[in-house]
Amino acid sequence: MNKADDPKVAAAIAEGRRQNEEAVERHPVVSEEEWLKQRLALMEKEKQYMRAGDALAGEVRALPWVKVEKTYTFTSAEGDLTLADLFKQHKQLLIKHFMMEPGQEWQCQGCSLESDHIDGLLPHFEHHDLSYAAVSRAPIEEIEAVRKRMEWKFRWVSSYKSDFNYDFHVSFRPEEVKAGKTTYNFREKKIGPQTYTLSGHSVFYKNAKGEIFRTYGTFGRGSEQFMGIYGFFDVLPKGREEYGPTHGLPDWAKVHDQY
Repeated sequence: MNKADDPKVAAAIAEGRRQNEEAVERHPVVSEEEWLKQRLALMEKEKQYMRAGDALAGEVRALPWVKVEKTYTFTSAEGDLTLADLFKQHKQLLIKHFMMEPGQEWQCQGCSLESDHIDGLLPHFEHHDLSYAAVSRAPIEEIEAVRKRMEWKFRWVSSYKSDFNYDFHVSFRPEEVKAGKTTYNFREKKIGPQTYTLSGHSVFYKNAKGEIFRTYGTFGRGSEQFMGIYGFFDVLPKGREEYGPTHGLPDWAKVHDQY
């Protein structure tokens, strides 16, 4: 389900790319002395931005927690697991709500792009007392087919047997979508009808008593912080090259074996 396949969207993206190419070719050129002057001024703004980001991260960690009272069952390639099992031996758990419904014939570009970042980070996660897992509503057989094709190593489980996706507002029942009573990213948002599942992230902590708490969640563009590729694109002259009507991933990203 790539919006860029729509002829009108494809035309808008092509025109945006053409205009950007022309703008880049006409970019101002100055002496090295003038460039250094402007670069140093910009560096001060970058430092302010970084310090503001550090302060915001502190506020994220200071956010109160919510105890998870419900028991959730997930299906993995090794069998059924609980939410507590997903922590393995660690106290922290980051869950990627991967956008994949039962019987889904398309593959989410954004979730796939983010997942391409993960395998190399797994040893660092483990060393930092963090367990990582992706969760989807699709049956484990369908998940495993995609995971193996993509050659991903991280744990990816199915929540098909539980209400996990519904409780964390990343999947929506047809009657909810039809009635327009859906919540996403902690606010009311109209969903579908082309999909009943969206993406996001949830963070959990398990204390010494084995109690589990939800500590943080972020959805929509809040998930960009987990995609380091943007840090590379944002310093390039051509930027992210997002030109379509929604100015997002569908403008350029593909599942990595579909380029």
